[in-house]
Amino acid sequence: MSSAFFRGLAASLSIVVGYVPVAISFGLAAIYAGFSAPLAVLVSVLVYAGASQFILLTLVAGGGTAASVVGIVFLMNLRHLFYGPALASRLGKPRRLPLLALAWGLTDEVFATAVSRLERQTEKDREAWYMGLQLGAYSSWVGGTAVGAFFGQDWIKDSEILMQTLGFVLPALFFALLLEIMPLVSRGVLWAAGAVAVLALLVLPAYGAIIAGMLAGALYASRRS
Repeated sequence: MSSAFFRGLAASLSIVVGYVPVAISFGLAAIYAGFSAPLAVLVSVLVYAGASQFILLTLVAGGGTAASVVGIVFLMNLRHLFYGPALASRLGKPRRLPLLALAWGLTDEVFATAVSRLERQTEKDREAWYMGLQLGAYSSWVGGTAVGAFFGQDWIKDSEILMQTLGFVLPALFFALLLEIMPLVSRGVLWAAGAVAVLALLVLPAYGAIIAGMLAGALYASRRS
């Protein structure tokens, strides 16, 4: 079990490489938005929602109400309702850990990595491997936020190029994960999801387009099965 956990921790390194720069930029952005450094870290500890945290900063800085902030962040992360069942079916049975423990660290990148690699683990090792994967990703996000909040301003205040680079890391990570899961997913599902998401961007915010694309991919897969 412990060796499976550490294998999962090692597997998280591909996520960590993408998370740390983006988390640093979030910590820095939180300071510029008027958050204290400890509060910025607390947001990452409790919310842990990647791009949604940047939206949260914008809403809070713009004077949004608590209801609007919670509602919009909830809608942006609604896709996780699809991730959970898909991942649970790959973890095997009997399940030893409570669902809450398995769900706390679920993100887009953790999901994509788990879907592509989980079945390479023996069934008895899957939960431990997945917990290691979650912990590595979560720790890097929280740690990166702390670095950005406490030290980032001094590092990059004179480097515009570095600021632009930080903003590109997360999309690059998404693309790399897409390439990794492509052999496991029907091309038709990917095309359906991608086409609908692009079209939805014309009339919906980004989080709405993501949900529309996921629904389109799921509908296409259900019709093919």
